[in-house]
Amino acid sequence: MSAARLIGLALALAFIASPVWAEDIGGADLTAPPTPSGDSLPTTLSGTLAKARASGVITLGYRDASFPFSYVRDGAEPLGYSLDLCKGVVDEIARELQGAPLRIAYAPVTSDSRIEAVTSGKVDLECGSTTENVERRKVVAFSPLIFVAGTKLMARRDGAVRSLRDLGGKTLVVTSGTTNETAMRGLNDKYNLGLTIVAASDHDASYDMLASGKADAFATDDVLLNGQIASHHAAATMQVVGDFLTYEPYGLMFRKDDPEMAEAVRRAFAAMAADGQLVANYRKWFLDTTPTGERIDLPMSLQLTEALRAMGADAF
Repeated sequence: MSAARLIGLALALAFIASPVWAEDIGGADLTAPPTPSGDSLPTTLSGTLAKARASGVITLGYRDASFPFSYVRDGAEPLGYSLDLCKGVVDEIARELQGAPLRIAYAPVTSDSRIEAVTSGKVDLECGSTTENVERRKVVAFSPLIFVAGTKLMARRDGAVRSLRDLGGKTLVVTSGTTNETAMRGLNDKYNLGLTIVAASDHDASYDMLASGKADAFATDDVLLNGQIASHHAAATMQVVGDFLTYEPYGLMFRKDDPEMAEAVRRAFAAMAADGQLVANYRKWFLDTTPTGERIDLPMSLQLTEALRAMGADAF
């Protein structure tokens, strides 16, 4: 064998045998098995995201009767506009956890119990029809704006109530623990209306008081009143009347002073805005026939349209 061939053979053997060629330019061993995805999770998670990684669960708080935001029908899984948005946030949390197992659990809340459920850790994200205001921001955090509503009155079509002025000396039902209850008690005192104000446990109970004649009007957010009429198929007997009495911007609630969760919520809304889900979700629940067969046919407000556009959505 010639000297040139001997040299070439030696170089080839060295190339095969040398461990250097099993490494990349950074020195990583390319022959090593891949690292399990769970081992590469961030090690500095805190708050809700750390809780989710440790338990494998995100708990969503839902309302029984806040159609179409959050409600239950025939014992099925909770559903609604707000719950769809919450699931978008859960998708973002799952991405943050890089594929670690994560499932959704549900916990019922009421107007009275929802804030405590969030602050105590019973629920990680409250998915209802909750107004963001200064007092609540002292104890909980909120997502970007998801809806804009305002207090109005529902009254029977065959009754005499058509505005706040017609309520003097009559019985008004409100849902306990709502901003509407606070507002109506304040208006009663301010204008000396002489109202008897009764607080029911939830929106269905408030509606039932009006329908049974135990109250002359029901005061809550206009969208919830229209939702009650749609879900009870009561357009022939009930109507929403009067001017707006309050302004109610809705958001999803989560724990305060949890920057990683706040960032996950922000990223989730940015992603849903960019891929059209925010607008599609609105259409699903307020313009199209809902999954449970109702139709509200409520165009998006100017305030919500501009808020979604600010997040990057091509709002209509």
